[in-house]
Amino acid sequence: MAHALGLDRSAILIDPDRYAVPESFAPLVERRANHEPIAYITGTRGFWSIDIAVGPGALVPRADSETLLLAAQAHFGKRVPATILDLGTGPGTLLLAALAEWPARGLGVDVSSGALAYARANAATLGMTDRADFIRADWASAIDGRFDLVLANPPYIGTQEALPREVRDHEPHGALYAGTDGLDDYRILAHQLPRLIAPGGAAVVEIGATQAGAVAALFAAHGLTTVLHHDLGGNPRAITAT
Repeated sequence: MAHALGLDRSAILIDPDRYAVPESFAPLVERRANHEPIAYITGTRGFWSIDIAVGPGALVPRADSETLLLAAQAHFGKRVPATILDLGTGPGTLLLAALAEWPARGLGVDVSSGALAYARANAATLGMTDRADFIRADWASAIDGRFDLVLANPPYIGTQEALPREVRDHEPHGALYAGTDGLDDYRILAHQLPRLIAPGGAAVVEIGATQAGAVAALFAAHGLTTVLHHDLGGNPRAITAT
């Protein structure tokens, strides 16, 4: 309703009888009844300290992914990462949140041109075009260099796993599914991360709630030391690799 009226949500909560229902409201409700994500309907989702524009073709930011920023803060402490790489950046969620946190320069990589269009638009809206670049590539295949902080939220859903309709029917499957065990993209990252992390830096990677042991083992096989981080619900959510 707040979106249909073009108002802040708090205005309706404070004085709901002041407003008449606009004609645009019913079609929005119909879209939601069809399980379309609210972020697609309103066109935006709050994440960390920023708002991210999002729509079909781009993964909706999740609050659980903020765990990666907390893990990065824990690793760097008072130090500032000067260079940031976001693999599978989608609409720029993790990269732009990190650039809002630190005066760094960053590079976002994604295989989806549609997701990258959102990322570039978000960088412009946030006034970060001078610090954020984006390229279309398959993970780090086109990257030659090292970064203080590498972020990644790869697909980690097994192809046979059930998902809610609003995810399964609307969000891009390429950003969700990763083979029968959900680990296909971690195998790629495990091979690539050691050459991407600058001395003293770290990679912080999101994981599914049951994947901590498997992902840690994949990373360890490539010489990486890992630390597990939990989200606010107490679920394993991110691994820091050094």
